[in-house]
Amino acid sequence: MKTATPRRSGPTPARPSGTVSKAGGISTAAVEKATGRTWDQWLAILDRFDVRKNGHAAAAEFVHVRHKCPPWWSQMVVVGYEQERGLREKHQTKAGYSVSASRVIAAPMERLWKAWTDPKSRTWLPGAKFTIRKATPMKSIRITWVDGETNVEAMFYDKSKGAVSKSQVAVQHNKLKTAAAAKRMKAFWGEALDRLRESLET
Repeated sequence: MKTATPRRSGPTPARPSGTVSKAGGISTAAVEKATGRTWDQWLAILDRFDVRKNGHAAAAEFVHVRHKCPPWWSQMVVVGYEQERGLREKHQTKAGYSVSASRVIAAPMERLWKAWTDPKSRTWLPGAKFTIRKATPMKSIRITWVDGETNVEAMFYDKSKGAVSKSQVAVQHNKLKTAAAAKRMKAFWGEALDRLRESLET
Protein backbone atom coordinates (compact mmCIF):
# COMPACT_ATOMS: atom_id res chain seq x y z
CA MET A 1 0.00 0.00 0.00
CA LYS A 2 1.37 3.38 -1.03
CA THR A 3 1.74 6.10 1.53
CA ALA A 4 0.80 9.68 0.71
CA THR A 5 3.66 12.02 -0.13
CA PRO A 6 3.72 14.83 2.42
CA ARG A 7 3.19 18.34 1.10
CA ARG A 8 6.13 20.69 1.17
CA SER A 9 5.93 23.84 3.24
CA GLY A 10 7.62 27.15 2.53
CA PRO A 11 7.96 29.01 -0.78
CA THR A 12 6.22 27.68 -3.89
CA PRO A 13 8.70 25.61 -5.90
CA ALA A 14 9.70 26.97 -9.31
CA ARG A 15 8.18 25.41 -12.40
CA PRO A 16 10.36 23.33 -14.71
CA SER A 17 12.67 25.38 -16.94
CA GLY A 18 11.10 27.04 -19.96
CA THR A 19 7.45 26.92 -18.86
CA VAL A 20 6.71 30.62 -18.23
CA SER A 21 6.52 32.69 -21.41
CA LYS A 22 4.95 35.79 -19.83
CA ALA A 23 4.42 37.24 -16.34
CA GLY A 24 3.08 40.60 -15.26
CA GLY A 25 2.22 41.30 -18.89
CA ILE A 26 5.90 41.10 -19.92
CA SER A 27 7.30 38.33 -22.12
CA THR A 28 10.23 36.23 -20.99
CA ALA A 29 12.15 37.45 -24.06
CA ALA A 30 11.70 41.07 -22.98
CA VAL A 31 12.62 40.45 -19.35
CA GLU A 32 15.69 38.44 -20.37
CA LYS A 33 16.84 41.18 -22.74
CA ALA A 34 16.47 43.83 -20.03
CA THR A 35 17.73 41.88 -17.00
CA GLY A 36 19.79 38.98 -18.33
CA ARG A 37 17.41 36.35 -16.88
CA THR A 38 14.26 34.59 -18.06
CA TRP A 39 11.04 34.46 -16.06
CA ASP A 40 11.81 30.89 -14.99
CA GLN A 41 15.14 32.02 -13.57
CA TRP A 42 13.58 34.98 -11.75
CA LEU A 43 10.81 32.80 -10.33
CA ALA A 44 13.37 30.37 -8.95
CA ILE A 45 15.45 33.19 -7.45
CA LEU A 46 12.44 34.83 -5.78
CA ASP A 47 11.06 31.50 -4.57
CA ARG A 48 14.29 31.06 -2.62
CA PHE A 49 14.09 34.66 -1.37
CA ASP A 50 10.49 34.01 -0.16
CA VAL A 51 8.64 37.12 -1.30
CA ARG A 52 5.52 36.19 0.69
CA LYS A 53 7.50 36.32 3.94
CA ASN A 54 9.88 39.22 3.21
CA GLY A 55 7.55 41.51 1.25
CA HIS A 56 7.52 43.38 -2.06
CA ALA A 57 9.87 46.26 -1.13
CA ALA A 58 12.56 43.96 0.24
CA ALA A 59 12.26 41.73 -2.83
CA ALA A 60 12.64 44.67 -5.23
CA GLU A 61 15.69 45.90 -3.33
CA PHE A 62 17.15 42.39 -3.36
CA VAL A 63 16.68 42.11 -7.13
CA HIS A 64 18.19 45.55 -7.70
CA VAL A 65 21.18 45.31 -5.34
CA ARG A 66 22.07 41.63 -5.38
CA HIS A 67 21.32 40.95 -9.03
CA LYS A 68 22.20 44.38 -10.51
CA CYS A 69 18.76 44.82 -12.06
CA PRO A 70 17.71 48.40 -13.05
CA PRO A 71 15.24 49.96 -10.58
CA TRP A 72 12.22 50.01 -12.92
CA TRP A 73 12.83 46.44 -14.02
CA SER A 74 13.35 45.32 -10.41
CA GLN A 75 9.80 46.43 -9.67
CA MET A 76 8.46 44.72 -12.81
CA VAL A 77 10.26 41.47 -11.96
CA VAL A 78 8.75 41.34 -8.46
CA VAL A 79 5.27 42.32 -9.67
CA GLY A 80 5.45 39.64 -12.35
CA TYR A 81 6.53 37.10 -9.75
CA GLU A 82 3.70 38.07 -7.38
CA GLN A 83 1.10 37.74 -10.13
CA GLU A 84 2.49 34.42 -11.34
CA ARG A 85 2.51 33.01 -7.80
CA GLY A 86 -1.00 34.32 -6.98
CA LEU A 87 0.18 36.88 -4.44
CA ARG A 88 -1.62 39.74 -6.20
CA GLU A 89 -4.17 40.35 -8.93
CA LYS A 90 -3.11 41.42 -12.38
CA HIS A 91 -1.81 45.02 -12.23
CA GLN A 92 -2.41 45.21 -8.46
CA THR A 93 0.11 46.93 -6.15
CA LYS A 94 0.04 48.01 -2.50
CA ALA A 95 -1.07 51.49 -3.60
CA GLY A 96 -3.82 50.37 -5.98
CA TYR A 97 -3.25 49.17 -9.53
CA SER A 98 -0.33 49.85 -11.85
CA VAL A 99 0.08 49.35 -15.59
CA SER A 100 3.07 49.73 -17.88
CA ALA A 101 3.90 50.04 -21.55
CA SER A 102 7.05 50.65 -23.56
CA ARG A 103 8.13 51.29 -27.13
CA VAL A 104 11.43 51.42 -29.00
CA ILE A 105 11.32 54.28 -31.49
CA ALA A 106 13.57 54.93 -34.47
CA ALA A 107 14.34 58.51 -33.47
CA PRO A 108 17.10 60.27 -31.48
CA MET A 109 16.65 60.77 -27.75
CA GLU A 110 16.39 64.55 -28.13
CA ARG A 111 13.24 64.26 -30.26
CA LEU A 112 11.66 61.71 -27.94
CA TRP A 113 12.39 63.88 -24.90
CA LYS A 114 10.94 66.97 -26.58
CA ALA A 115 7.78 65.06 -27.51
CA TRP A 116 7.14 64.58 -23.78
CA THR A 117 8.36 67.84 -22.30
CA ASP A 118 7.30 70.42 -24.90
CA PRO A 119 3.51 70.95 -24.80
CA LYS A 120 3.54 72.06 -28.46
CA SER A 121 5.14 68.73 -29.43
CA ARG A 122 2.70 66.67 -27.39
CA THR A 123 0.19 66.25 -30.23
CA TRP A 124 0.33 62.47 -29.77
CA LEU A 125 -1.33 62.91 -26.35
CA PRO A 126 -4.23 65.30 -27.09
CA GLY A 127 -6.04 66.84 -24.12
CA ALA A 128 -3.62 65.44 -21.52
CA LYS A 129 -2.63 68.55 -19.54
CA PHE A 130 -0.55 66.77 -16.95
CA THR A 131 1.92 68.28 -14.45
CA ILE A 132 5.59 67.35 -14.57
CA ARG A 133 6.77 67.17 -10.94
CA LYS A 134 10.36 66.21 -11.65
CA ALA A 135 12.42 65.75 -14.79
CA THR A 136 15.95 64.39 -15.16
CA PRO A 137 16.97 65.35 -18.72
CA MET A 138 17.02 62.41 -21.13
CA LYS A 139 16.50 60.00 -18.22
CA SER A 140 13.12 60.22 -16.47
CA ILE A 141 9.96 62.23 -15.86
CA ARG A 142 7.59 62.03 -12.89
CA ILE A 143 4.09 63.22 -13.66
CA THR A 144 0.88 63.97 -11.78
CA TRP A 145 -1.75 62.75 -14.21
CA VAL A 146 -4.72 64.81 -15.40
CA ASP A 147 -7.00 63.34 -12.71
CA GLY A 148 -4.78 64.88 -9.99
CA GLU A 149 -4.68 61.57 -8.09
CA THR A 150 -2.67 59.04 -10.09
CA ASN A 151 0.91 59.42 -11.23
CA VAL A 152 2.99 58.41 -14.21
CA GLU A 153 6.69 57.64 -14.46
CA ALA A 154 8.38 57.72 -17.86
CA MET A 155 11.89 56.30 -18.21
CA PHE A 156 14.06 57.00 -21.26
CA TYR A 157 16.85 54.86 -22.72
CA ASP A 158 19.19 55.58 -25.62
CA LYS A 159 19.25 52.51 -27.87
CA SER A 160 21.29 54.06 -30.70
CA LYS A 161 23.99 52.00 -32.39
CA GLY A 162 26.49 53.78 -34.59
CA ALA A 163 24.65 55.96 -37.10
CA VAL A 164 21.27 54.37 -36.31
CA SER A 165 19.26 56.46 -33.84
CA LYS A 166 16.89 54.55 -31.55
CA SER A 167 15.31 55.45 -28.22
CA GLN A 168 13.06 53.66 -25.77
CA VAL A 169 10.42 55.03 -23.44
CA ALA A 170 8.94 52.90 -20.63
CA VAL A 171 5.79 54.23 -18.96
CA GLN A 172 4.31 53.14 -15.63
CA HIS A 173 0.95 54.51 -14.47
CA ASN A 174 0.46 54.07 -10.71
CA LYS A 175 -2.24 54.40 -8.02
CA LEU A 176 -5.16 53.44 -10.26
CA LYS A 177 -8.12 52.59 -8.04
CA THR A 178 -9.75 49.65 -9.80
CA ALA A 179 -8.93 46.74 -12.09
CA ALA A 180 -11.25 48.32 -14.68
CA ALA A 181 -9.28 51.58 -14.57
CA ALA A 182 -6.04 49.62 -14.94
CA LYS A 183 -7.38 47.81 -17.99
CA ARG A 184 -8.55 51.08 -19.52
CA MET A 185 -5.22 52.86 -18.96
CA LYS A 186 -3.23 49.86 -20.21
CA ALA A 187 -5.04 50.19 -23.52
CA PHE A 188 -4.73 53.99 -23.42
CA TRP A 189 -0.95 53.95 -23.06
CA GLY A 190 -0.51 51.28 -25.71
CA GLU A 191 -2.42 53.40 -28.22
CA ALA A 192 -0.72 56.63 -27.11
CA LEU A 193 2.78 55.22 -27.50
CA ASP A 194 1.87 53.84 -30.91
CA ARG A 195 0.85 57.37 -31.94
CA LEU A 196 4.08 58.74 -30.47
CA ARG A 197 6.18 56.25 -32.43
CA GLU A 198 4.29 56.99 -35.63
CA SER A 199 4.73 60.75 -35.20
CA LEU A 200 8.49 60.51 -34.60
CA GLU A 201 9.25 57.92 -37.27
CA THR A 202 7.48 59.69 -40.14
